[in-house]
Amino acid sequence: MKKSELIKLLNDNQNQRGIEHWAKMANPSGLKSFGIGLTQLRKFAKQIGRNRELSLELWESDIYDLKTIALLIDDPKQITKQQAEKQVEELNAGLLSHVFSSCDATLAKSPLAFELANEWTQTKHETRRSCGYGLLYELSKNKRNKALTDEYFLSCIEDINQKIFDPTISPSLRLAMGAALMGIGKRNKVLNERAIEVATKVGPIDFNEDGGKCEPMNILKHLQSDYLKKKFAE
Repeated sequence: MKKSELIKLLNDNQNQRGIEHWAKMANPSGLKSFGIGLTQLRKFAKQIGRNRELSLELWESDIYDLKTIALLIDDPKQITKQQAEKQVEELNAGLLSHVFSSCDATLAKSPLAFELANEWTQTKHETRRSCGYGLLYELSKNKRNKALTDEYFLSCIEDINQKIFDPTISPSLRLAMGAALMGIGKRNKVLNERAIEVATKVGPIDFNEDGGKCEPMNILKHLQSDYLKKKFAE
């Protein structure tokens, strides 16, 4: 599929309600949007399949929907650190930050994910920090990487415990930390117990920076679900 064909597809499927919502949101990136939800954008990306050349072309667009699809169709094995650093600089915070590091995007599937998570969570650059914890959340699902030991994840929990209560960090960064804590706590009983201790102190995380009406994220509720209780009791 060519960029022009994809733009026509997005135009044919534009969502007026989504466009109106986009116009009301704080949008530091200045991007335009067809108002299409992430679920549908994922379906379009699946139709396209892996296409690195198209991905790099779409990323240079000023349309949010195209940039999102770019992040979903890139080839994880070909993503370079230089590319990741360039793209994280161009996110300008906003919704793309979450998609960039999580939401089944390709960066978290790349061999660079572990290295970037460790580097970005320790930087003072807030967008990188948020993306670093987003990558950590995705890594918490990985059962194959031998570097992802309980000791490693316990150190990540302690890192979050030390930083999540900082009153100067943004709600979006606190949310990214909370999501990482939640993901880690779902891995096994040992990590679950320590994550619950921290989540109990954290409480629900309110992340409505743009006047939205989303419910605060209740990490503890997820970590103490009946499913996990049954899973870790076995």
